Formats: sequence, structure tokens, C-alpha cells
Amino acid sequence: MKNISFLDALNILKKNRIFAYPTESVFGLGCNPDNEQVLVDLLLLKKRSINKGLILIASNYKQLLPYININLLSQKQKKKILSLWPGFITFLIPCSTNISRLITGGSKFVAVRVTEHPVVRKICNIFGKPIVSTSANISGMPASRTTLEILNYFGKRIPILSGSLGSYAHSSKIFNIITGEYIRNV
Repeated sequence: MKNISFLDALNILKKNRIFAYPTESVFGLGCNPDNEQVLVDLLLLKKRSINKGLILIASNYKQLLPYININLLSQKQKKKILSLWPGFITFLIPCSTNISRLITGGSKFVAVRVTEHPVVRKICNIFGKPIVSTSANISGMPASRTTLEILNYFGKRIPILSGSLGSYAHSSKIFNIITGEYIRNV
């Protein structure tokens, strides 16, 4: 396990590799959302089904525009999303046509969030676009809240961007903006 700097994290993203980082509630695993091979590597690492999809996390709404289809949202829906971001709610929004099936899980929606966490905001700002955000764990196991738990799951294979977790005890709520349903309401 190697603690890394923001510059190291940027280089990892550019080289299409995976790293761990703190989020609002748990440590996440992140990578470049535009590289199919690193998405496959991430799913294999987590032993996660390709049908589950992945969350994209950004520092601002504009970073998400290439991945979502805002033309399918009403003004009321857009206003609701923007009123809650940055924040700790993930929205399922109709996806653009050029997004990987590995991110959407094969659905017509993509899970996206504009984060309020300073470490994640900084890395997304430096990278200039969203990163994949999935909990740092093996699928079905508890999410990592410490660097030692990341080490227990993945050994020394995953570099870690240091920082403190946010104050939330659970994963973000996931709300489908089209249907008005909570998919995950913790």
C-alpha cells in the first residue's frame, strides 16, 4: 500500500489505473471513466457484476454533461438536481449515447453525483472531468472506512490518496430523477 499525492493520483488516472481515495462516508476506488480496460480491471478487482453499473463523481455539474442526456430532463428536474448539489445525493439521470455500458450496467441511466468532499473535488478539478466512484471493497463485503481495510481487501496493489472521510455513516442516497423513486435510501 502506497500513500500518494494529488499529482500521483492524476498520473494514475492518466495511465488508466485504479486508486483509492476518501469520500463523504467510505473509501472509494476510482479510475478514468473513459477507458474501457480500466473499467474491466475495476470490476474484476471488486468481483462486481457488469450489470450493476458504477457511479461517476464530479466537482461540478459541467463535468457531467458529456455523460448525461440533459435534453430528457424537465426544467423542474434540472432545478431539483442543481438545488441539491454539491451534496451527498446520487441521481440516476438518462445517459448520453457515448457512455460505456460498464458504467451504466446496460441501463439507460447513469448514476452521477457532484461531491462536496474536498479531496474528491480537488482530484476531479485537477483531472478536469469526473472519476468513477465505487466503494473500496469486494462486492458484497462492507465498504472500507480505513486504509487497513483497503489493504485487507486488495493487498498492496491499490495506491491510496490520503485524506479524511466525511461525516456520513452510510453510502449516498440514489434517486431516479425520471421516476421519482429512491433506489437506495439509507
